[in-house]
Amino acid sequence: MITLNVDLNDRSYPIYIGAGLLSHNSPVLQHIPAKRLCIVTNDIIAPLYLTKLKNILTGYLLDEIILPDGEAEKSLANFDKIMSHMLANGHGRDSTLIALGGGVIGDITGFAAACYQRGIHFIQIPTTLLSQVDSSVGGKTAVNHPLGKNMIGAFYQPQAVLIDTHSLKTLPVREFNAGMAEVIKYGILADKDFFSWLEQNRQKIKNNDEETLVEMIARCCQCKADIVAADEKEANIRALLNLGHTFGHAIEAEQGYGAWLHGEAVATGMVLAAKLAVTMNLLEVSDLRRIENLLSYFDLPLNAPADMGFNEFLIHMRRDKKNLAGKLRLIIPTAIGRTEIRDDISEELLKQIL
Repeated sequence: MITLNVDLNDRSYPIYIGAGLLSHNSPVLQHIPAKRLCIVTNDIIAPLYLTKLKNILTGYLLDEIILPDGEAEKSLANFDKIMSHMLANGHGRDSTLIALGGGVIGDITGFAAACYQRGIHFIQIPTTLLSQVDSSVGGKTAVNHPLGKNMIGAFYQPQAVLIDTHSLKTLPVREFNAGMAEVIKYGILADKDFFSWLEQNRQKIKNNDEETLVEMIARCCQCKADIVAADEKEANIRALLNLGHTFGHAIEAEQGYGAWLHGEAVATGMVLAAKLAVTMNLLEVSDLRRIENLLSYFDLPLNAPADMGFNEFLIHMRRDKKNLAGKLRLIIPTAIGRTEIRDDISEELLKQIL
């Protein structure tokens, strides 16, 4: 097991990464302050892991909320369902919410924890690759709105994150590959050596080699933990973690949440950002090709939807949370391992690549 730490002073917390951590001696137990628990999961994960989690929580008074699966379920309606369940079942400020599932479950559970009685404890147990390397770490919690992704939420940190790589054995290939987009993102934005490591180990990753997966996830989590510790509420450098997301969120919102998986949209978004950088003479074409090749190896899309043009992109991009003073702010790679935040990109330049 590898243990990392997200250093946020009195809100610091550990990330546990290993194979088989959903066991009787799980380290998650030490982060539950009282006997009252509520597990939030979905109808895909519940049959696979809910009983296993309950088996390590013997002696606790617990109940559960099982939501439908899918990005469209990260909604205010399901947020209300969690609130109503907690109130109807007499949960107090000493209760702990446990998010068992992917990014949708983690985001909506964290937001519920932030709001219920002005804030209760919660624990992240991410079961998808994307949630393990990205959304479970850093305290961004939210639900979607028809006009924009993650527009209603809060910064709210968990007590702990427990990553059991065994859960990846039941993950569909498409979902695993979507998670690889976020993995590759870390190499592009901040760590050229990690990007090279991914190129060298891509076959082992695709074959689900356990030791390789643990190292890969740990390197991603360490990168994110370092950035979050330096800029918890995205005042500056944390925005770099949104590489590809401005374009990607536009694709998700326009196509309907769930039509494209989040990682698929981010993969295309990173390619568009890289093409933009090449057009601006900020990125070598050879680096663009390396990015495209690694994404392609994991069957990720490189091109925007055929039915989505410049105007459709622009409508959604103008609503992006990173924008300031009415200016679009985009994350642009200037080399593999180096990125910049730019607010000087004209709509004409965007039109050239879109």
